[in-house]
Amino acid sequence: MSFNGLAQYASYLDDRGDLTRVRCRVSPLLEITEIADRLVKSGGKALLFEDTGTAFPLLINAFASDRRMAAAIGRSSLDDAGDEIFSLIESVSGARSLSGKLSKLPRMMQLLRLAPVRKGGRGECQEVVETAPDLDILPVLKCWPHDAGRFITLPLVHTRHPETGKTNLGMYRMQVMGKDVTGMHWHRHKTGARHFEAWKRRGERMPVTVTLGGDPVYTYAATAPLPEDISEYLLAAFLRRRRVTLVRCLTNDLWVPSDSDIVIEGYVDPAEPLVTEGPFGDHTGFYSLSDLYPRLHVTCITHRRNAVYPATVVGVPPMEDAWMGKATEKIFFAPIKLAIAPEIRELHMPVAGVAHNLVIVSIEKRYPGQGLKVLSALFGAGQMMLSKYIIVVSNGVSVTDYLAVAEALFGNVRFETDLLLTRGPLDVLDHSSDSFSMGGKLGIDATVKLPEERTGEYHSLPLFPLTDDAVTGDIITGIRTMAEQSLPVAVLTIKKPPQGLDMRHFATSLPAPLTMPGTVIVALDEGADADDPGMITWLITGNSDPSRDLYRLDSGALFIDATAKTLSLPAFPREWPNVVCSDRETIELVDRRWPEYDIGDRITSPSLKLLPLVRPGTASVERVNSTTR
Repeated sequence: MSFNGLAQYASYLDDRGDLTRVRCRVSPLLEITEIADRLVKSGGKALLFEDTGTAFPLLINAFASDRRMAAAIGRSSLDDAGDEIFSLIESVSGARSLSGKLSKLPRMMQLLRLAPVRKGGRGECQEVVETAPDLDILPVLKCWPHDAGRFITLPLVHTRHPETGKTNLGMYRMQVMGKDVTGMHWHRHKTGARHFEAWKRRGERMPVTVTLGGDPVYTYAATAPLPEDISEYLLAAFLRRRRVTLVRCLTNDLWVPSDSDIVIEGYVDPAEPLVTEGPFGDHTGFYSLSDLYPRLHVTCITHRRNAVYPATVVGVPPMEDAWMGKATEKIFFAPIKLAIAPEIRELHMPVAGVAHNLVIVSIEKRYPGQGLKVLSALFGAGQMMLSKYIIVVSNGVSVTDYLAVAEALFGNVRFETDLLLTRGPLDVLDHSSDSFSMGGKLGIDATVKLPEERTGEYHSLPLFPLTDDAVTGDIITGIRTMAEQSLPVAVLTIKKPPQGLDMRHFATSLPAPLTMPGTVIVALDEGADADDPGMITWLITGNSDPSRDLYRLDSGALFIDATAKTLSLPAFPREWPNVVCSDRETIELVDRRWPEYDIGDRITSPSLKLLPLVRPGTASVERVNSTTR
């Protein structure tokens, strides 16, 4: 299944009752975000905003269900794509003999026939040429109140290495900074950034072209964690079972899909000083703060006559990107299993862990230490290197059954032997570590233990032992236990005093009933919903650095500081970002206009639950304490 542009994909969804058309005018500045956020978190349909104040309708939430995500990658189900990838990799790997290699040639030739094909002349994406490029013709979103401006959120960024000629398709947000200038937010871990450095060494301008829309499989392919030498359009062709046709850009020598909706051509000049980009309400659920990035100069904009502008909104999970992550789990399980850890049976990235922050895997365990071996392998494997928390369970425990995973954790883990604490690279967007893009990681071996694993002492980096006493005073504002689930977990909501709080001392002062051996105590900020496991998981994995915020108490309990670090002692060395949510003015506007949208019964804003977590400040929390111990 393939789609010739987003208009055809929108019609496909509409025919199946999976799209709502909003015909009244809706502003791309905050209003569309608030509507889309309500729909995605309530399991609603895709939205096509037909009047955006521009000539282009806007499609959003187009990937936000299993059915829509499967259709977008040309399949009837996500499992279908994963199973075929697994079969393919098994069929073309591992042969050593000549006869074995010859037997694999037909499948390898099949892959070669999926390579992109270039054609002369212009494509559908060049039916209209804007020779005086003006990004204001597009309905670019301002998503959240403290965003630095309007951002293109689903850009498919095409770059080329100046020496090897290798091309890359990536997705890096773009802040609109003028009619023909944007920021180019490629992280240091991304291929686009490596291409930029290569052009910089040569002292030459770097051609960059951004496409929007086209077959929706292109959007997914741009997010896929592929090796650098594999074309994203090869993956797209494999998924939709049809090769991609490319046409040459008009003002640079890059090639883009003929069926794209919109094409933004330009260049990045490495000789120019970097520009301040951001803040931006990001997929972590927190603002990513301003930093220095290159700028893209737009030389030409082309588009189809019936072009649709694609957009997405990221923020506190679940958001639309959760379903892209789910597709990645299915599609890239095979290479992880076959190349890194053959014993893995299931792999899952919970939505609340916003991709890199939490991974759960199950393994077929055969020998002692195998759980720790898998943890070590995953922390060093490709994009998995950015993972912060990884839990390994034995085969038979469903990685999507969170209660079963928790039961395995508390039934099989001894804090002194089964926790692998280490340090390494983190996602650039991680805000919890003391150092930018580098911090602590925790692997948890929750597999069933063999006799040999209970006889020897495990030597690892120790968690912080605590012996000091302190007085809690009125700090604890709420206590929630998980006795109903028979789990030894206590969730505390706390209010730090204005002068700050040393969390290590606070942990040692907790009442004895909370710190029984084997208990986990989680500290959250006042305003967090301690009855919401998703919010608890999001705050733990987002706000904590395992090398700093996990303390093993003398009593045998484990304390996790999942609070914001703005009032923590010693003082946190970096700016702390605010939680991403709508402001009350936007919420009230959408409430008031809801009948005009004609999209069903009014849905309560998810931001109302998040507003109590917002701290004084803008995108970053105001520094009210600078005291150090």
